[in-house]
Amino acid sequence: MDKLIIKGGISLKGEIRIAGAKNSALPILAATLLTQETIQICNLPHLFDITTMLELLGCMGVQPIIDEKLNVEVDSSTIKHFSAPYELVKTMRASILVLGPLLTRYGQAEVALPGGCAIGSRPVNLHISALQAMGADIVVEDGYIKASVKGKLNGAHIFMDLVTVTGTENVMMAACLAEGQTVIENAAREPEVVDLANCLVKMGADISGQGTDTIIINGVKDLHGCSYSVMPDRIETGTYLIAAAATRGHIKLKDTRPDILESLLSKLEQVGAEIKLGDNWIELNMHGKRPQAVSLRTAPYPAFPTDMQAQFTALNSVAAGTGSITETVFENRFMHVHEMNRMGALIKVEGNTVIVQGVDALKGAPVMATDLRASASLIIAGLVSENETSVDRIYHIDRGYECIEEKLQLLGAQIRRVPS
Repeated sequence: MDKLIIKGGISLKGEIRIAGAKNSALPILAATLLTQETIQICNLPHLFDITTMLELLGCMGVQPIIDEKLNVEVDSSTIKHFSAPYELVKTMRASILVLGPLLTRYGQAEVALPGGCAIGSRPVNLHISALQAMGADIVVEDGYIKASVKGKLNGAHIFMDLVTVTGTENVMMAACLAEGQTVIENAAREPEVVDLANCLVKMGADISGQGTDTIIINGVKDLHGCSYSVMPDRIETGTYLIAAAATRGHIKLKDTRPDILESLLSKLEQVGAEIKLGDNWIELNMHGKRPQAVSLRTAPYPAFPTDMQAQFTALNSVAAGTGSITETVFENRFMHVHEMNRMGALIKVEGNTVIVQGVDALKGAPVMATDLRASASLIIAGLVSENETSVDRIYHIDRGYECIEEKLQLLGAQIRRVPS
């Protein structure tokens, strides 16, 4: 296992390129199971979770081909097995995304109950009840979701009790090849859901309403191959912007999308950042000033994303003033707070809110990552610390950030990876 060693106190400056979105790439890889024809996926990020999803396809008998530009071609006509084994699913919750495609295309699927980040219960019962409403027979036994359908799934009117991104995606993929019309109400509106829908439409699906809370899918007989480029990663974009604001820096991010980051950009302006935007770039300049504390509340898109809450907690810890951050999406998402307090932060947890009183600087310390976004927040804390910080258990960060230490080095950070 590796750890990251960070020497803090340096303002980030420079330009970097943003990778493709993990949370788009995973469902799009699952969608390749919906057609006999070859799908080419471009702009995939180089991440552990992507490798896991490719391995999952591989263990079903599908052999993805990676070209010299790191684009992936998937031809699922060679599929032999319809099972997602626990060994792979336990490392990545998104494995459940193969359930809908396998069931609608092949009439059967067996998927282990998911693992992944320990940030609270993300119920898979919403996926199960929606597919049952479409005519699937599903039992959960021996740690597996075992699903089958006689003939084809049928379109249905589905109301999601909770806004769920993977639930919306699973049902949307299943509905593409179902008989008749499916309406998903209280659907997730996240840009990654829209990206998947756009890819499915390119494959010949009949989908409308993506990006709103009602998605309508008319089932078609079959889907065909296409080439599709994954959207940029808004969470990676946000993480580097927050890191630059916390370190009083000046950075430009290329190959990103300002139009899906409005809630974050408005908060960064409140912090005191000057922000300039182009079609596919964002520039942030703190002019060397200390950030001002802000208060925020996470909620599903288009509100402030839960996946940037931990990073903003790190920024508030060195900001002028006191800010409160309320987490409404996941119930177990403040595991970074204890580690930051060990570095000299003044953070109190009150229910689902953290109150952060800014200090002049944090003090470097050995800390341990507990989940993907918490590890990003500890790196930001290390960047704004005096002395040296070591972040252990960084396998979490490799699940969601492509080459994080190389990109931070390009921005001037003193950070290196060493075996722990």
